[in-house]
Amino acid sequence: MDSLWDNIFRSRDETGPAALLRQVPMFADLDRREIAEVRKILYRREYRAGEVIFRQDDPGVGMYVIEEGTVDIVHEPTNRVLADLGVGDVFGEIALLNETPRSARAVATTATTLYGLFQPELYDLVKRAPRLGVKLLLPLARTLGARLVHADEQLERLHAQAAAAEESVQSNGARDVTVG
Repeated sequence: MDSLWDNIFRSRDETGPAALLRQVPMFADLDRREIAEVRKILYRREYRAGEVIFRQDDPGVGMYVIEEGTVDIVHEPTNRVLADLGVGDVFGEIALLNETPRSARAVATTATTLYGLFQPELYDLVKRAPRLGVKLLLPLARTLGARLVHADEQLERLHAQAAAAEESVQSNGARDVTVG
């Protein structure tokens, strides 16, 4: 009887990995039992400041959630920082759906703790629990779709800037060209 009341009135406040996963859109709508299933297939790993998590062109096999610390996503040929990520941020999630090489390097900029979710374990979970699999993959697809729309908008702006610069070159000569 006590366990029934414990279950009914148990605090819904979660701590640790469960609370961290709730911050990630891919896991936000999962119930406690489903979060527990996902936790079983996560790998916890610690990195020192400056340690590379993966390099550009490495095979992509999974995504990471930052529990502690910070990570930079760096375009390797230029060393330009594409993103500076912190606690609760996610990176590498495209690798859950596509086995293409990594498009950038990920490096811990401070002592960092990550949870990794890898494609083979995710696909096995989807096979064992298809309903949970759909609850995981739909938000992931939405996130990636939103990023594609954002990338298209950025590409369109760059095309407009390039066209304006080309027009400026043709009308004023190369001295006054500014591309921003």
